[in-house]
Amino acid sequence: MASIAEAPATRVIAPVALGVIALGLWQAFAGSGVVDDYLLPSPGAIAGEFVAFAPELFAAAKVTGWNALVGLVGGTVIGVVLALAASMAKPIDAMAAPVVAALAVVPIVALAPVLNTMFGADAETGRQMIAGLAAFTPVFVNTLRGLRQTRPVHRELLRAYAASTWQTLRVLTLPAAVPFIFTGVRIASSLAVISALVAEYFGGPRGGIGSFITTASASSQYARAWAYVAVAILLGLVFFLVTAAMERWATARGGRPSASSH
Repeated sequence: MASIAEAPATRVIAPVALGVIALGLWQAFAGSGVVDDYLLPSPGAIAGEFVAFAPELFAAAKVTGWNALVGLVGGTVIGVVLALAASMAKPIDAMAAPVVAALAVVPIVALAPVLNTMFGADAETGRQMIAGLAAFTPVFVNTLRGLRQTRPVHRELLRAYAASTWQTLRVLTLPAAVPFIFTGVRIASSLAVISALVAEYFGGPRGGIGSFITTASASSQYARAWAYVAVAILLGLVFFLVTAAMERWATARGGRPSASSH
């Protein structure tokens, strides 16, 4: 029992301890004079910039976070809907497979300038679409896999009860796919943040994290650029932790036996 109780604490303490050790070594190495400050600013200098420019940092995180969230929600909705259609109709499945494979290998750096130019220099639409495209693929793939997890005996039972396609989907297929959907959303959340941030390097409004990293680096304010990188990491962690919590909740609910199974 003690080991079970200590396991959650260990999972928290171990990465925190590793992070503290890494920051300590980084601070010692940066202050040793072996490398110049512009090559590797110290954690202390980065923390100073973080405190001094906190409003600007979090304003930039709000812009990038909103673009990533819009893309994540849009990509998730489209991915789930298309996966439902593909699971119910083989022609749609055959047509969707090559499209999804093509989208999976589209490089962001090639697509971002095109979409930013298409929607104008003052619009965030291109960045949101890029985040949505990045989120779409893992959601679609995982949802389609989850929709195919039902056992034939269960489908035959519902067919024997003359259940309609919608009833089978609502009672059997979709509940079985819910944990897979949230797994796809968890993977997509990190990709949406990364894609939204990378898209900010290629034009559009200059209010996001990526734009400020470029500006700070170009003006030799390297500690400030690293502060924006730290904010980007925190933003990615927030997205990941929220979606991971949603996945655990969905998995726990999916693992509970229903009243009809007794």
